[in-house]
Amino acid sequence: MLLRFRAANVFSFRDEFEFDLRPRRRGESGSRPDAARVAAIYGANASGKSNVLKAVSWMREAVLQSGTHWIPTSGVPRPLFKLDPAAREEASLFEAEFSLEDIRYVYGFEVSDERVETEWLFEYTTGRRRTLFVRDADAEDEYEFKGRRLKGEVEQIAKLTRPNALFVSMGAQLNNPQLARIFEWFQRSLVQEGYFEIPGLGRVFPSVPGERFADVEPMLAMADLGVVGGEFVEREYGSRQPGARDAVVRELWLQHRGVRGPVVLSPEEESDGTRAWLSITQAVLDALRGGSAMLHDELDGSLHPALVAEVLRLFRDPKANPHGAQLICTLHDVSLLGSAHADAPLDRHEVWITEKDQMGQSELYPLTDARPATQENLERGYLRGRYGGVPRVGAGWLASDVAKLLERAEPESDAQG
Repeated sequence: MLLRFRAANVFSFRDEFEFDLRPRRRGESGSRPDAARVAAIYGANASGKSNVLKAVSWMREAVLQSGTHWIPTSGVPRPLFKLDPAAREEASLFEAEFSLEDIRYVYGFEVSDERVETEWLFEYTTGRRRTLFVRDADAEDEYEFKGRRLKGEVEQIAKLTRPNALFVSMGAQLNNPQLARIFEWFQRSLVQEGYFEIPGLGRVFPSVPGERFADVEPMLAMADLGVVGGEFVEREYGSRQPGARDAVVRELWLQHRGVRGPVVLSPEEESDGTRAWLSITQAVLDALRGGSAMLHDELDGSLHPALVAEVLRLFRDPKANPHGAQLICTLHDVSLLGSAHADAPLDRHEVWITEKDQMGQSELYPLTDARPATQENLERGYLRGRYGGVPRVGAGWLASDVAKLLERAEPESDAQG
């Protein structure tokens, strides 16, 4: 379970931001680590909503790939803030706090263009912090292992860790059981939407979990797509990229209600809405089964608000979500904040806002920082700009400016016509 994430000098965030999912209401925190099951990020276009998820995803990929896929002589491919030249001289920060089998861990690192500058791992078992390791590139002894709480040949792992690789990544590759647990948490507990990326082809139709149509039938029935059956088919995709292997993808071909009986449609013939719903179906079921944190950008894209509301409720319902899975998403649909739905899909404590200043720097903060009244209509308050995170659009300016643009673009009349 992801409890907290913070980062700095990444994507559109010049300064440090913190995404704290731990309970903020009285009576919510207990002895066991806990966090919100749903977190929705609102904001204007290009305000940094997606970059919050990208920062989490980049940290995940760094843990999984730095030891094996980063080129030893090419430094660190970090996503630093590019609108300020001075940012290149400063490190980029990533830190995640998460729970794993009731133990709370804090793992983080700072990277420059050339190397990993600092890296640390702490655990909390009885409320007290225990240091597993601290790495500091500027220290005389780069690695510090306090109390030998990190077992195994840690000095040997440190010697084999490249300057531009994470110690956790190398430790997992070299079968250190404690570091492998951290590695596996990033691998299995952070899941994303379910489209396949194939070299030379890009996104293809989503894979759907399950062995039988019945495994996904409830989610399809919820969407009222007119689907009456389906079967799983393995299909080979030939890559257009030289040297790349063909990919075999397991797809769900759906039977739709037709005038003279069921009609099977190929994945390419399905609507964008059906494709979007099947992508979400995979990610939702994977997260609920594994107790993972599901990251989804623009959850409401191509979906009716009623379906989005049902997905949110699945994660908030203890019966549907017994393993504590989380949904972390970006949204534009403000009806999910109001009273248009019978049961409010979102609580004010589950909503976050992003804003970008005139220098292109993003800021992230919880909606509760704006202190909305207890019975306040959040939908109306958000649209009126009370909480920030809305486009600065002046009434009528767009129409008049477009009219002037069209006047300038009109071709001159043909003098001989």
